[in-house]
Amino acid sequence: MKVEITKAPVAQTEMLIRKPVAEVFGAFIDPRVTTSFWFTQSSGRLETGHEVRWDWEMYGASTSVLVKDIEPDKRIVIEWDGYSGRTTVEWKFSAREDGTTYVVITESGWTGDGDELFKYVAESTQGFTWTLAGLKAFLEHGIRLNLVADKNPDAHKAGWQPA
Repeated sequence: MKVEITKAPVAQTEMLIRKPVAEVFGAFIDPRVTTSFWFTQSSGRLETGHEVRWDWEMYGASTSVLVKDIEPDKRIVIEWDGYSGRTTVEWKFSAREDGTTYVVITESGWTGDGDELFKYVAESTQGFTWTLAGLKAFLEHGIRLNLVADKNPDAHKAGWQPA
């Protein structure tokens, strides 16, 4: 069976975080917080027009991140090295009346054939779902779940230990 792709694929995941929007938004801007639930090291805070580097030391992986746009407490847009080249990732933050925040993350811009695109969307959706779950546990309960690291423990660099 052959499936035809007629629209550019987009990975998307979303979750309610029971914290105010400023705190949730800030968790993605400030690497001192982000390293508690996603990557292990960053060269700096996210600022529009700046480039930073994010490292996942457990895997010996890193990426260059160009910050395209930031609307405080509402939106972050970056370009980074996706599975098939540069892709765009967008975070949207919606403050809710009860003081919670709804976060939607999308990634788009891959190139490849149908099978490759399906794989990229599935892996991206999974990765950002782990990221949001880790964020939720950290901000709401102060727990570091190490979801990104524990997803593939056999791929860790020798001697790496979680913080």
